[in-house]
Amino acid sequence: MECFKWKICGKISVNSSGAAGISGREETMSKEIIWLEPVLKKNIWGGERLIKEFHYAESGSGIGECWGISAHPSGDCTVREGKYQGRTLSELYSSQRELFGNLKNPQFPLLVKIIDAKQKLSIQVHPNDTYAEEHENGSQGKTECWYVMDCPEDAELVIGHNAKTREELRSMILEERYEELIRRVPVKKGDFIQIVAGTIHAITEGMLILETQQNCDITYRVYDYGRITDGKMRPLHVMQSIEAANVPDYTDERGILHAANVPENQPVELVACEYYKVWKLCVKAIFEMQQNQPFLLVSVLDGEGVIEGHPLKKGDHLILPSGYGRVVFEGNLEMILSAPVKQGEKNGGPGTF
Repeated sequence: MECFKWKICGKISVNSSGAAGISGREETMSKEIIWLEPVLKKNIWGGERLIKEFHYAESGSGIGECWGISAHPSGDCTVREGKYQGRTLSELYSSQRELFGNLKNPQFPLLVKIIDAKQKLSIQVHPNDTYAEEHENGSQGKTECWYVMDCPEDAELVIGHNAKTREELRSMILEERYEELIRRVPVKKGDFIQIVAGTIHAITEGMLILETQQNCDITYRVYDYGRITDGKMRPLHVMQSIEAANVPDYTDERGILHAANVPENQPVELVACEYYKVWKLCVKAIFEMQQNQPFLLVSVLDGEGVIEGHPLKKGDHLILPSGYGRVVFEGNLEMILSAPVKQGEKNGGPGTF
């Protein structure tokens, strides 16, 4: 098979306005931060890093996912403190939509998770909105993006396929010609990749990834290496995969963004699509910003510090609600921020605060 040449976008740079455009010193609104208690998931491919390195309240091994910000029925986070303590995120979104910019989305639009892949995940694909609405009881689809928090040396991800037609895709899958089918892409710590719905993909062993995605948990397995759980092989979804996959694949029109070394105290936009905007922010000492998004999701990848007088550490997940206004981060912190895109806002808008 010919070596697939992945397009490299290069290192991130920012303009004089700070790229993501966060600025301002207006007074903070009275709305309080929404601190969330993550939901942990055991997986056949999971490991121990989420317990040992992030100190989430769980024991044992095989924890593959931390759903840090989620209102999905399969993992609905609860508010851990404050006046909304004990309420689920889905209930809060439903009953107090003003905290979330009065979005028209009937369900909380995004889901943020950390994935610890001790073993490789299945080769899989997620449906787009049109396919999911028709075949999955009106569900939305699943476009997602990955920030590589850690990975082995010479790591690769599976992103995209080589079939030119859907019939060729069908033949390659049914004949189990997977190594001929898939594209392997070299990655390193700090890389960022957008995975559009319909992209055949797989996270490989040793990867630690922060994933931001549409609020959907539909996965079609193309191939699972013959793994067995509870005495049975895990089910595949071959026909759905063939129907849902993008053919021909167009991942070569996008690229890997090298975001390991971004400027300090400047939120740097990683992606702005029709569903979400995502930034990386590295705080050194102190940084003020203005929260002008419908709401802002914050996940701490590393470090420790303070936000508005409250301790902030690696593994924390929180929401700055609509109208929160001025916010101050202090300490040494590496974070991923994300916000939903309002319906009708083309391509996520400019990605500014």
